[in-house]
Amino acid sequence: MFSLSQWQGNAKWENWVGYVTAMPEQKLTPHSVEELQNIVKQARLAKKRIRVTGAAHSFSGCARPEEIAVSLHNMRGLISVDKANKLATLHAGTYLYEIGPALAEHGLALENMGDVQAQTIAGAASTATHGTGITLGSVANQVVAWEWIDGTGEVHTHHRGDPVTDELGNALHVSLGMLGIFTKLTLKVVELYGLRETNQRLEFEQGLASFHDMTHNHRHMEWFLFPGTNKLQQKTLSVIPPKAMKQGQKIKDQFQSLFMLNGAFYLLSELARFQPKLTKKVSQISASSIPNTFREGYSYQVFPTPRGVRFNETEYFIKLSDFEACITEINNILLADNKNSHFPIEVRTHKGETGMLSPTQGEDCAVLSFHVYKGMDCEPLFNWVYDYMKQWQGRPHWGKVNKLSATELRELYPQMERFLEIRRQYDPDNVFMNTWLEQKFLS
Repeated sequence: MFSLSQWQGNAKWENWVGYVTAMPEQKLTPHSVEELQNIVKQARLAKKRIRVTGAAHSFSGCARPEEIAVSLHNMRGLISVDKANKLATLHAGTYLYEIGPALAEHGLALENMGDVQAQTIAGAASTATHGTGITLGSVANQVVAWEWIDGTGEVHTHHRGDPVTDELGNALHVSLGMLGIFTKLTLKVVELYGLRETNQRLEFEQGLASFHDMTHNHRHMEWFLFPGTNKLQQKTLSVIPPKAMKQGQKIKDQFQSLFMLNGAFYLLSELARFQPKLTKKVSQISASSIPNTFREGYSYQVFPTPRGVRFNETEYFIKLSDFEACITEINNILLADNKNSHFPIEVRTHKGETGMLSPTQGEDCAVLSFHVYKGMDCEPLFNWVYDYMKQWQGRPHWGKVNKLSATELRELYPQMERFLEIRRQYDPDNVFMNTWLEQKFLS
């Protein structure tokens, strides 16, 4: 989890995996909207640029603070709840792990979450952080109102309108912080619910044959495909009446996290790092060790998965209709050559969204995530993925490693020019840009 003291005490800034680094001139921690407004106004006058760094869980350079780093750690918490209309308003710096318990006190819950809960709500919404479920969208899709400070220091609010005609809402939907700094977000929430999670090991062909049915018969379904093994872990989450996770299950989860998911896998990953030729063997060992597990609890207790083993990640969205052909070819390629990769490929589904920069571009999608253990060379796998995904018109997750040029991105995002026009209205002096964003959007 994010530590403010560590963030303040180290002149160097780095992301979670440690691959994206910076030496910002200033690190600032405002306590109020007014204080944040002054920071923006002063930065503009001094021709300095600001990036809000959140919990640093983006693998791309989108949050890299080159001059002024801002943390919203002191601007957190649940502001208000409208139970009748199922709305919850949060300070933008609130961490995802804080939201579930706070909403549960009101009998409410987030509609969907990813398995990483260390992010801020602003960061998650800005980058289209998502979980899985063909009927469910990203965190950004749950936002119905935004409050933000633009590049002149002015405060704005906007309530989401018609998804077809609401251009500003579709620009704010996934904005990467380029329109300003979010201060408050209002989310559409749901009644408190529980989840039942099951995990099982399957042969690739078995999983593929039931993929469509499993995707549509469960609220959430995802795969972990182990490269070079023809085996996968299938995880499903189904809705049950709200119930707290039993203490015994919590202890079991902690044990499995410490000794199995992170401890044993860490040792295997270290072996792969020292002996890359053994990555296929390591992947086989990991696949054969997949436990058939079952657990239940409140949704916010079941969604997250502890991530103790650090990695670098790239992720692409493809049309759901292309998934079977794409994943079959990927599996066959990696059976012949696993690209020195032993981390499982994560496969999820995602409903289409109308955001101008949404990686779905309005289409139901399959989402494929590729990981490389920290300390290992990620270029062979990531370069192959970058080239391979071109044939499927794969769109990258903005918070993950993204090798696409501005020209390539414009082809995949036909509304990008309109987004940039709106961005210029709210940040005419490029206060909220950095080099990575300039390369992706302005070059």
